[in-house]
Amino acid sequence: MSSQPTTRLPSDTDSSPLLLPARVLRNDEEALQAARELAEVARQQAAQRDRQRKLPWAEIEQFTRSGLGSISIPKAYGGPEVSFVTIAEVFRLISAADPALGQIPQNQFGILQLVRLTATEPQKQRIFRAVLDGWRIGNAGPERGTKDTLTLKARITRQGDDFSISGEKFYSTGALFAHWVAVKALDDDGRQRLAFVRRGSPGLRIVDDWSGFGQRTTASGTVLLDQVPVEAELVVDNWRQRDVPNIQGAASQLIQAAIDAGIAEAAIDDAISFVREKSRPWIEAKVERNSDDPYVVADIGRLKLDLHAAEALLRRAAKVLDEVNAGPVDAASAARASIAVAEAKVLTTEISLQASEKLFELAGSRASLAEFNLDRHWRNARVHTLHDPVRWKYHAVGAYYLNGTLPARHSWI
Repeated sequence: MSSQPTTRLPSDTDSSPLLLPARVLRNDEEALQAARELAEVARQQAAQRDRQRKLPWAEIEQFTRSGLGSISIPKAYGGPEVSFVTIAEVFRLISAADPALGQIPQNQFGILQLVRLTATEPQKQRIFRAVLDGWRIGNAGPERGTKDTLTLKARITRQGDDFSISGEKFYSTGALFAHWVAVKALDDDGRQRLAFVRRGSPGLRIVDDWSGFGQRTTASGTVLLDQVPVEAELVVDNWRQRDVPNIQGAASQLIQAAIDAGIAEAAIDDAISFVREKSRPWIEAKVERNSDDPYVVADIGRLKLDLHAAEALLRRAAKVLDEVNAGPVDAASAARASIAVAEAKVLTTEISLQASEKLFELAGSRASLAEFNLDRHWRNARVHTLHDPVRWKYHAVGAYYLNGTLPARHSWI
């Protein structure tokens, strides 16, 4: 790999982060163990980080050093290529501890799927090797003020043998923590290209202006590009993905669903703890403990059942992705993967919102005090599930089963 990124302190947002040696995990069990260890660390200060909008730098560095950032890289390129079942579980475990920490590397996995699908062989060799070495990839795809999420104003143009890119991006999760910022822009022919912009490049500026009331520490703010130079070798023809059936969107959505499942689990666990340890029973229940209130008991049972149903559909969807990925992907199998993930996404969205809201009803007024910061669960669920509207998942699933209509292929289905 040529020239390493410069080191920096986290406060220097225009330079590249520290590049530290990363482990290469060997199998699924090692990936799951690394996720459990990270979750244990991340959980300890997650509420405080949320309250203070303190970015999880140390936790992201542990994510990378542990080898979790490269678990999807194919074996042919030196990676462990763990199953989608494992990838979903890794993100669920981490997100139950801190869903912002789960969301930050999510885009890296989606981008690696694009590389696998559309990059040239030399590009795959270079990018996969870099990630195995500990490079992080951030996202600069979406824009504000456009017709929809697929419409781009950013432009990439030829500059001699290489390229120059200009534009403004938002919802750029992971960019602040990245060594490469993956920027989507239109070329001179109106085709979408994916440029890997080196952090510290002249004309690149990352602004930590994310002010969402949930997922507060994802730094999902603005990326500004003013004639930023990009090596031709690092510009991927990702427009090619529209021409071939693929599971890129389903793989991305699977991780989104896993994050929501993690949020739901954390909310239910905190509800149970609060009911047991801190809340008082309602006077008409005529019980000594709130945990003996029959209505509270029934509601906790319902939340657990709904969570387990969502988790079961998440695992099922991941298994379908593994099955589809194991063979040639055609339009029918790609659709099967997308629908399976859409079904999981519906239930994980609903239980994350329901559990984080029900927490307060069951735990009582005291649970609303700022000292506990339990509202972070609802704020995180509400903001993260806005990524794409679940009402359209119902439509996609119904159209598929009723009329045999194949879902659209993009990162939101």
